[in-house]
Amino acid sequence: MGRVADRVCLVTGAARGIGRAIGEALLAEGAKVCFADIDGQGVAAVAEESRASHGANATHAALDVTDRTQVRAAIAHTVGTFGRLDVKFNNAGVNKPRNFMDVDEANWNFIMGVNGLGCLIGMQEAARQMIAQGPGPEGVAGKIVNTASIASRQGFDNVAPYCASKFAVVSLTQSGARDLAKHGITVTGFAPGVVRTEMWEQVDQDLMEIGAAERPGQAMEEFSADILKGRVALPRDITGTTTYLASRDSDYMTGQIVMIDGGMTLV
Repeated sequence: MGRVADRVCLVTGAARGIGRAIGEALLAEGAKVCFADIDGQGVAAVAEESRASHGANATHAALDVTDRTQVRAAIAHTVGTFGRLDVKFNNAGVNKPRNFMDVDEANWNFIMGVNGLGCLIGMQEAARQMIAQGPGPEGVAGKIVNTASIASRQGFDNVAPYCASKFAVVSLTQSGARDLAKHGITVTGFAPGVVRTEMWEQVDQDLMEIGAAERPGQAMEEFSADILKGRVALPRDITGTTTYLASRDSDYMTGQIVMIDGGMTLV
């Protein structure tokens, strides 16, 4: 049996990158997983591929994490399919680099909406379901896991709204942990560093467009120059920790953010 055998998990931002890797790792350890993403076609394809390997343990939902009605519907679909919700990963996130003096209201609201408000809504709606279910035999009603970032520990000049949004994720994790402990719900998070994903490829392109980088790959090279492990991460480097946070092994842990950045930021 795997570390998360029969645990029901919902992962947002799961059509690609870290979110997809989280869901696939959970399935490999025996979980039942709803892959959720605003890219409905993409996440449906991911779930279909997963069902080929894991049968009925994978499903999917299309949702915009800033729309509370859609979040509730995705949770209802998960519960309707698998019977309950044990773990909610608030992983969906966006970035759109701008030079600091060029950040405007639209850029700020877009990033803070998905990364900040989307995390809050996801936590609240997951908690409502977990409270209604009541605690399991180990006294834990559920687990909420949020995706932070190295950008939650320091500000960078070309991605100020993204940094602010990830600082917000840390704060929401701490606030949620304090409030939900009485219900038997733990709230934790993890902070990746430089991970080779589609998002980083887009960020690389965006930084060139605003004049912050001169050639493809420059941004990743510069951001990763001080990684003690000597290389950028792949999504699979993250999933050992995320599966742990979903498992019973982390039941006594709450309010904490685990850095998974290869030693890039020492805090």
